[in-house]
Amino acid sequence: MSSPTDTQDTHTDAAAALALHGTRRQRFMRGARLGIPILLGYAPVGMAFGILARQGGFSTFEATVCSATAIAGAGQFIALSVLGSGAGAASALVATAVVNLRYLLFSTTLAPHVHSARPKTLAWLGFTLTDETFAVNVADLRQGTATLASMSGVGAIAWTGWVGGTFLGAAGSALIGDPARFGVGFAMPAMFSALFVALAEDRRHIVVGVVAGALCLLLPLAPALGLPELAGSWYVVISAIVAASVASAVWRDE
Repeated sequence: MSSPTDTQDTHTDAAAALALHGTRRQRFMRGARLGIPILLGYAPVGMAFGILARQGGFSTFEATVCSATAIAGAGQFIALSVLGSGAGAASALVATAVVNLRYLLFSTTLAPHVHSARPKTLAWLGFTLTDETFAVNVADLRQGTATLASMSGVGAIAWTGWVGGTFLGAAGSALIGDPARFGVGFAMPAMFSALFVALAEDRRHIVVGVVAGALCLLLPLAPALGLPELAGSWYVVISAIVAASVASAVWRDE
């Protein structure tokens, strides 16, 4: 007679086998299911972007195309802010590029796992690489169940949430008004916090997260301490690099 543990192990093995050896559609849909929390987080933030874009003079079509071709998250909000201040498109592009420099670190981490991808698949994975899709895919890689198809599914559902949210926000901006009164600004920090709690496996991860978070809070206060002010969101990039460097130095042999 099989025990509950044996039954659970059998189900786990079957799920792993399906994740790795199911049809491409099955693996893609599995990735889409993994990305549903991302969709739920992106939709309200995308709505906020759509509303702000409309207030900044964008049409509903322009705002939606912006999200559909960029999926840059915070970078898009910064671009809106830069354009709203009267700066040109070149300044907006530079500001967005600086904020998104962190994706170089993400892509370097994922590169060994996607080297066999065809160019169009690699392009899609690069295009849909965000903080959240990276976190979900890395967690799946740790479990040994990630595939190129599942990663593509994660990216697809994330893209859908961001673009769909932008369209709804832009189209209904006149009815919604100020998105801040609904607390949508907290959706992204809440998502990052949940991902950190879910993915932190040991004290190294916790230390890196705490150091990076502390630096993100302290570096913007540099002028108050008599230090030079960091332009744009460089403090995000610096915090990530410093935290990772500290971890590499402290746990060099682990």
